[in-house]
Amino acid sequence: MVQKPLVLSDIRSRAATFAAEWRDAEGYERGEAQEFVRGLLAVFGISGRTAAVYEKRAERATTGQRGYIDALISGTALIEMKSAGADLVKAEAQALDYIESLSENERPDFIITSDFRRFRMLDLTVEPDIDDLIEFTLDELPSHVEDLMFLAGYRRTKFGSAEQEAASIKAAQLMAGLYEHLEATGYDEHQASIFLVRTLFCLYADDAGLWERDLFSRYIEERTSEDGSDLGAQLATLYQALNKPEDKRYGRDDDLLQAFPYVNGSVFGEAVDIPYFNRAARDLLLQAAYFNWSSISPAIFGSLFQAVKDKKARRELGEHYTTETNILKLIRPLFLDELEERFTKARAKKNELEKLLTHLGSLIFLDPACGCGNFLIIAYRELRALELRIHERLQQLDPARAQLSLEAESRVHVKLSQFYGIEIEEWPATIARTAMFLMEHQANQAVNLTLGYSVPMLPLQDSARITVANALQDDWQRIVPETRSLFVMGNPPFLGDHTRGADQLADLQNAWGGNKVLSRMDYVTGWHAKTLALFANYRYAGQWAFVTTNSITQGDQPARLFQPIFEAGWKIKFAHQTFAWSSEAPGAAAVHCVIVGFTQDTKTSPRLFEYESPKADPHELPVKIGINAYLLDARNILVEKRSTPLSPLIPTVVKGSMATDDGNFVITPAEHTEVMADPLAAKFVRPYMGSKELINGQKRWCLWLRDVDPTDLQRSTLLRDRVAAVRDFRAASKAASTRDYPHHHLFRQFGIMADVPIVAIPEVSSEARRYLPVAHLDPGTIISNKVYGAIDETGLVFAIASSSAFITWMKAVGGRMKSDLSFSSTITWNNFPLPHLEIAQRDAISAAGRGVLDARALHPERSLAQHYSPLAMDPVLVKAHNTLDRVVDRAFGATKAPRSNEDRARILFDHYATMTAP
Repeated sequence: MVQKPLVLSDIRSRAATFAAEWRDAEGYERGEAQEFVRGLLAVFGISGRTAAVYEKRAERATTGQRGYIDALISGTALIEMKSAGADLVKAEAQALDYIESLSENERPDFIITSDFRRFRMLDLTVEPDIDDLIEFTLDELPSHVEDLMFLAGYRRTKFGSAEQEAASIKAAQLMAGLYEHLEATGYDEHQASIFLVRTLFCLYADDAGLWERDLFSRYIEERTSEDGSDLGAQLATLYQALNKPEDKRYGRDDDLLQAFPYVNGSVFGEAVDIPYFNRAARDLLLQAAYFNWSSISPAIFGSLFQAVKDKKARRELGEHYTTETNILKLIRPLFLDELEERFTKARAKKNELEKLLTHLGSLIFLDPACGCGNFLIIAYRELRALELRIHERLQQLDPARAQLSLEAESRVHVKLSQFYGIEIEEWPATIARTAMFLMEHQANQAVNLTLGYSVPMLPLQDSARITVANALQDDWQRIVPETRSLFVMGNPPFLGDHTRGADQLADLQNAWGGNKVLSRMDYVTGWHAKTLALFANYRYAGQWAFVTTNSITQGDQPARLFQPIFEAGWKIKFAHQTFAWSSEAPGAAAVHCVIVGFTQDTKTSPRLFEYESPKADPHELPVKIGINAYLLDARNILVEKRSTPLSPLIPTVVKGSMATDDGNFVITPAEHTEVMADPLAAKFVRPYMGSKELINGQKRWCLWLRDVDPTDLQRSTLLRDRVAAVRDFRAASKAASTRDYPHHHLFRQFGIMADVPIVAIPEVSSEARRYLPVAHLDPGTIISNKVYGAIDETGLVFAIASSSAFITWMKAVGGRMKSDLSFSSTITWNNFPLPHLEIAQRDAISAAGRGVLDARALHPERSLAQHYSPLAMDPVLVKAHNTLDRVVDRAFGATKAPRSNEDRARILFDHYATMTAP
């Protein structure tokens, strides 16, 4: 027997029959209420004895008096009946009064009141509004069945809504409780995964119309002991039955077991051990059964369900899912926007709409790091929604189309079998397959509600193709069929060169090939390499996009990653500049990400999205030239490491010295008096500057022992103890070069040292500052390895480093520490495309730089951080910088000030291309 979904037209016909049967009834609350409610619920397929609780005792919140709720469908609806002619507003107030005494899982989303002649419905999931109240007569019931379809498990919930989010979090918490029980009993982890997924399917089916409402709840209540001792065995019997057609089951005379339809082996096929249960675990399962599972989002819930295995994640459920908003940032510009535009253009053309339907059925989607399937689920949902709109429009153009005798399945072009995933862990892969089933059912329900014909759901005929494998080791051609319409997408793991392990490094090298120099390439780039290899095969064509850490567009990674992509004929179709990829839940961690999509279609107009701040909404920019590897509308230039400056006019900047001393050569303000009291140690005390001291004006010193006399070390206890501590610290190092370094009294590495003033540039600076905080330091100052320095006799270095042109270049091609700017001599400074300058131009730039120093000197008490506060720069300093920018911009050929940093970046990339041309 195939489970046939309720068809809207059938429900409407049942409603008409029900209305006719009750039209002439007396309408007594006491005598006929329960019979009336049972008949009403039967219209929507609710006939089980436990689906609704009749005459449930409840307490009035306002009076404390006890009374009876006429009918309660846990988590869905409360029905309050009154005699004919009674005041339904008062009946509704009474129902609201009862709700306070119900448990969280029992509390309904809707209140229905009736006097046998009229109905009144209140939606509790939305803010109270007179326009949301629905009232109609008994005779009008057939035309209002769509308003009551939630009784049959149908929901018109807005995807991604707060209601759906809250329901999904609650559902995941219930499943987490079941997992904790299985874990505590020592049940095998793999089998626990299978059991939980099967239980999830049954819980959802109970509420979503896959079978008779609350059939699973009824089975638990009627077939299992209250102490839970036989629950595991009874569930095993049920799950075995769901894997067999009704006519092939054992115990075919068991009416309750036979009431469950055949599902098939994709969910219930594998044999597992019988889990142990007790009274508390049975109560927990019943609590889950009373929850309304039809209200969850498969996308949100799937991510949450994935997290239940981790104890810390279980405590923080609600912070472990990827928002649909972020997923849509990728799939919309990759394929969905173009499909919707094609639909808009074809609205009046039946043939074009039919072609579009066929096209939708030809597309193949692959997420090679699919996790619990978020991207596949949302993509499937959106394509089914688009397909439904196309069918609606075709019916508008040809009303007779609705009467065609075609099977409903033949009208569905977007199939689960078009969606492929690769996932390294079995648990999330299983969740992905199951969540896709749930999403398919919701899509089929929408077809029923909108078009009036049903798509059979059981037995399961189709499924997403989720393969458990290591995506960087496996052959994707083995997994994905030949196709000319392939979309590869997803959110691969975020691991930088410092966080990936040896196995992951091996995976990355395998993906790129043995000859590729990886350097600092992010782990995520392995998915780019595998995608390139797949599309290099003549059997595949299409487009692709990944969410990645923004590091792939910074420093030396762009040249390493994008060069093979561009050489293979790909161009950037769309890009989202840096934004925070995070959950919408409070306290969830954010990762700074970018999204980059690729196509080989040269006719496609690129789309670029920027963010005023990482957590702001995206804003689409017009693209004039094209999107380069740095996600800017500028020349497609790849900047590689350079050992000497590109411009002969600027000197090499040198990194400061690295102590590798565990702080023993460093003297803090609290220690300064003590050290200076030792006359031998005092001779070797020098000012010491790192990025923090440079920017924040803090004081620090160091012991600079390059010229120390060995006898001084013996005579000074302070020096001797500190050097000994350095020796012991280095001896414990994992690096052989550090352990073997023989000079324990010296810094481990030496950078720039000068007895003349130097320009100091911090390695890391906030991205929020308009200018890089650069300073002059007194002779003899020691800078740490967090600062770069150069001798600057003319002031040209200071002026260039302080200009908008340079910080724009640094933001464009430099690396980052999280979101902060990271200065590099080999990438940013040595590649800065400063053109040839006449002497007069050099002098003008240097003079403008001195103007900046003069403006700062008006407030010597301020640190660089205070001078360059993003919120309040001094107007005099701003004016000095504007003067400097005008001189520098003119040196780059700008006849007027660039209107934006994007315009300035284009000028810089043009000069770089000219200066590096062969």
